[in-house]
Amino acid sequence: MAGGTVGLRRETGVIDPAKFAEEAVRRITAEVPGKAIIAASGGIDSTVAALLTERALGARARAVFVDTGLLRSGEVERVTEFFRESRLPFEIVDASDRFFAALAGVEDPEEKRRRIGTAFVRVFEKEAEAFGADRLVQGTIAPDWIESGGALRDTIKTHHNVGGIPSDLRLTLVEPLRDLYKDEVRALARHLGIPEAERQPFPGPGLAVRVSGPVTPDRTRRARVANAIVEEEVERAVAARTIARPWQYFAVLLPVRTVGVLGDNRVHGEAVSVRVVESIDAMTATAMELPRALLARIAERVTRELSGEVVRVLYDVTDKPPATIEWE
Repeated sequence: MAGGTVGLRRETGVIDPAKFAEEAVRRITAEVPGKAIIAASGGIDSTVAALLTERALGARARAVFVDTGLLRSGEVERVTEFFRESRLPFEIVDASDRFFAALAGVEDPEEKRRRIGTAFVRVFEKEAEAFGADRLVQGTIAPDWIESGGALRDTIKTHHNVGGIPSDLRLTLVEPLRDLYKDEVRALARHLGIPEAERQPFPGPGLAVRVSGPVTPDRTRRARVANAIVEEEVERAVAARTIARPWQYFAVLLPVRTVGVLGDNRVHGEAVSVRVVESIDAMTATAMELPRALLARIAERVTRELSGEVVRVLYDVTDKPPATIEWE
């Protein structure tokens, strides 16, 4: 659906949400003569794509949420409740064993993303066959394919839903948001009445790109605990108005061992890096300056709740560029 925003942008360069939604529904109807599976992650991009597809196709569309084992704490429950409230037909597929098997022994970030993309596709192909669908709807947006590179640009990082798609895909892709940037998707989400339209982005590969180095169930658990602590403390600070709401805030488990102290004993644990950034469209970002007290609370909780496992907490002050928002 490239070019779908033609004639739908105001002079400011931002889409007119009502006109875009109307045109997207017409395009989806034209592109999907039969049935479609929707790759639904529970994030804003895929949720907007799912609701537009449901408007266009009704019962001929089904959202599939894949539990990869790489999700944030409480994510499955939150997404389940959201889909029920939205009355969007959906099913949850537990494929965590498949994803951990695909990532076994893999440390290279690009290879992680490619394997995750392939694993997602295989799950969707199986569900599509059972549903009788030949189309796969994705919430791909402009930064996804821009950063994934191609013949005309360098690859910054392969997005699982672009460069991670295997060449032998048996489904036809439908990408109604392909030309939009994140701020435009959020405007569209508000127009569609989607709750938590300002919710921070979460990467499609999940915690696999926040577990730097080997991805195992145990290291993923540590990253999940640390990530939840960062989210809770930042959201508490936002509610108390001690900081403005960031664009994104999370923790990354680092592939290093570092010496710490537990009681009177030496411990050799891992380190966590905290990342909090401001942005408008995710193409550039600025690392936020956080109050020292907030950083201290995060560090205390991470090292206490992961006692002996994580012994050091760092704060990432790098902007984008030169860094990307996610570490991998």
